[in-house]
Amino acid sequence: MPVFYLGRSEDCFVETNVVLDVKTVQNDLGRSKEIYLTKNQGLIVVNYLRSISLRLAGTLISLFFSVQTAWSDIQFEKTMAWSAYNLGTTGYNQSVAIGKVLKDHYDVNLRVLPAKNDVSRLLPLVKGRVQFSANGIATYFAQEGVHQFASKKWGPLKVRLLMTSNGESNQSLGVAADQKIQSFSDLKGKRVPYVRGAPAVNVPTEAFLACGGLSWTDVVRVDFPGYNAMWNGLVNNKVDAAYANTVSGPARKAEASPRGLFWPPARHEDLGCWSRMLKVVPFLLPHLATRGAAISEETPHEGATYPYPILITMDHAEDEVVRNLTEVIHKHYEEFKNADPGSIGWAMDRQIFDWVVPYHAGAVSYFKSIGVWSKDFEKHNLQLVHRQEVLAAAWLAFLETDGSDDDLFKDRWSLARVEALEKAGMDPVWR
Repeated sequence: MPVFYLGRSEDCFVETNVVLDVKTVQNDLGRSKEIYLTKNQGLIVVNYLRSISLRLAGTLISLFFSVQTAWSDIQFEKTMAWSAYNLGTTGYNQSVAIGKVLKDHYDVNLRVLPAKNDVSRLLPLVKGRVQFSANGIATYFAQEGVHQFASKKWGPLKVRLLMTSNGESNQSLGVAADQKIQSFSDLKGKRVPYVRGAPAVNVPTEAFLACGGLSWTDVVRVDFPGYNAMWNGLVNNKVDAAYANTVSGPARKAEASPRGLFWPPARHEDLGCWSRMLKVVPFLLPHLATRGAAISEETPHEGATYPYPILITMDHAEDEVVRNLTEVIHKHYEEFKNADPGSIGWAMDRQIFDWVVPYHAGAVSYFKSIGVWSKDFEKHNLQLVHRQEVLAAAWLAFLETDGSDDDLFKDRWSLARVEALEKAGMDPVWR
């Protein structure tokens, strides 16, 4: 945002960092031949030829604080599009809240496209129909080219982070309270959902089953077409559990239903539980949640979490656009932090700069400018970018030698992926 000076010659008696609409000033004060405007090296200067009244000076100053600038440093196209989780989810709600900031301050219309699964969120991003996605942990799966993204249509993607939400909630497998389930081991023989095309739901579900010493073979798997359908299934007594962020809308709906909601704990001192979980999902972190359905500061939930939503784009997105959006989210945080229980997670001091997916160069540029990006973060980020390059090269080499698309394609790619990462001295995680 430019700095504005009001003064005569070098004798400036007002200096502000507020916004100024030049046309408005010219229209309101155009009758005065004593005042003219110039722009010099990023400074907007209100010049006057001789002394002006205090009343006129006050008018100028009030205008500075009341209108928006035509010379703002942050510029966007008039329309922006994101993909996000379904209507009513915390990821969707937070996206809409940021959209309001974009509209109020930058006259940008944000179209948030709700999508029922990981594929329908990422496909518009890859195809260029949206610029960003408020996504979940499928971001990591897509980077790695595993699960749903191990098919010939996908392969590993060069996704990049802008910012993530790290709130006071957990990611967990909730259960219907009427089943009297107290631990994940109690899910044996119960109905557990599986969302088609949604490894971001199914893989963590598998991890929490593992916490209880169970696998899919120990439960009754019930398939659903999408995330909301899964939670409706819990409310309508078609399944006994469902996976979500604890502050999500569907979880609160389940809490208010006749069945009720309970979150079994993943005790942090239970090393067996955590060892089994981390073999399935290496990105989970121990966390004590104080926000969410059936959770409060008085009755916290001891479990696990990871960032959600995760605001991402592709590696080739324009640096300036990414930097500007990162700056907007940071600078206007106070305006949307209460829009959803999870919105507090966007605070700059809650960002995790050494996670499992690299940040976009545009975001890094902004982080450096405000002094929160360290040499260690830079080193870690470059290592993650290199990992993506190794995976991309392995994928291209694999396709050149394996043109078939049969039922064993995924298995053959998995072997090639592991070989490439191990050759580069990297942990494949999934073998």
